[in-house]
Amino acid sequence: MGKLQEFDITFTNNKVVYGPGESISGTVKIRTGNSLQFKAIKVNCQGSCGISNKMSDSSWALEEQYFNSTLSVADKGTLPAGEHSFPFQFLIPIAAPTSFEGPFGKIIYRVRAVIDTPRFSKDYKAQRPFYLLNLLNLNEVPAIEHPSYAVTTKKFSYLLVKTGTLMLKARSDLRGYIPGQVIKLATEIHNKSGKDTGCVLASLIQKVTYKTKRPVFDLRTIAEVEGAGVKAGKHAEWREQIIVPPLPQSALAGCSLIDIDYFIQVSLKSPDAVITLPIYIGNIAVNLSPSRPMPTSPVNCDATISGVMPSAPPAEEEPEEGLCAGGVASEEIPTKSHSQQDPSGQPVTMSPSAFSHAPGAALPPSHRRPDASAPLFCVSTGATIPFFTEGDVTPVPTSCSLILPPEYSSWDYPHEPPPTYEESCSSADSSFNSRQ
Repeated sequence: MGKLQEFDITFTNNKVVYGPGESISGTVKIRTGNSLQFKAIKVNCQGSCGISNKMSDSSWALEEQYFNSTLSVADKGTLPAGEHSFPFQFLIPIAAPTSFEGPFGKIIYRVRAVIDTPRFSKDYKAQRPFYLLNLLNLNEVPAIEHPSYAVTTKKFSYLLVKTGTLMLKARSDLRGYIPGQVIKLATEIHNKSGKDTGCVLASLIQKVTYKTKRPVFDLRTIAEVEGAGVKAGKHAEWREQIIVPPLPQSALAGCSLIDIDYFIQVSLKSPDAVITLPIYIGNIAVNLSPSRPMPTSPVNCDATISGVMPSAPPAEEEPEEGLCAGGVASEEIPTKSHSQQDPSGQPVTMSPSAFSHAPGAALPPSHRRPDASAPLFCVSTGATIPFFTEGDVTPVPTSCSLILPPEYSSWDYPHEPPPTYEESCSSADSSFNSRQ
């Protein structure tokens, strides 16, 4: 029996990222030192998803398969000593979901090759993974160009004595973003009490739901910004920005076992007040054409609790004395800390082009500028999709400091999982009302 010296799978043009409906082709390479008898040489292409109730468990509680195709490239015979190549080609189904890998489950795609040898002989196996990117076009999401808006009112008490009320408002400029874009966040705090508030915190949070019999929720803080508190009787405004790092897309269309939601959570400490702004993360940016202008105005002081803005603008859009409705002095809240910083401790100041994108993603012209310092390969937070620059490059993990957040932890079965985008928008009595 001959000894197998090489058994490998290569993809055409070394391509590793594919889209639904594309064909994946390549070659099985075999090199033997002596002749090798075989019953069959087969190539299999498979895509599947598995989830578990336990972290990093290799045995899945639930599985689903997207495709499983096998091709026989050679029937019974003998391979003479030397090098041999067997081409293969498979068609990827149009409904296959994007690749994903998390602590409780994964969506994986791979090509396997097997040399089936005669009885009592050793079978030889080889495999190579590939990645699938099913693009999420944010322009297909209803009202995606509108701000995501929420407001809540909290009774302020100190030592069981009520001292007044507090109103917390927040708004993002859009409801959908792609990696590399900047989330512009505007927050207002009306402290109508006799006590100072604690600090204000804004977080970009990822919620992954693994739909086992008892669903598992994996919550991750992707980025965090902290601002100062508000003095008693003051009205303050806080404007901050969060860069969206490479992230897996919302929803994972085509997969029924894993769901991904994103939201911005704005919270106050003392008193405890929290509001949630549901957003989408996609692959094709919102097209802000002249018919769909980007809202740029800050949160209006006279907005109602329901989030409905006045039908007519105020007489003066920018009060000269910094006064809000009712004549209350408005202050600017300083930012105390920001998780998106470089090793020197300075806030990150980088263009969206510093983030590479997968081939085929339609990006606006401002995102296509070449950047020699851009990382060649970005491992998405919680996913296996590589984001390549143009051209053939070898996958190398990026050293970008924005990929992993400062606190990267998981919780099983939280008591109150955050609402999804649809739940937030459809609930009639929810406090997370979106501005229309």
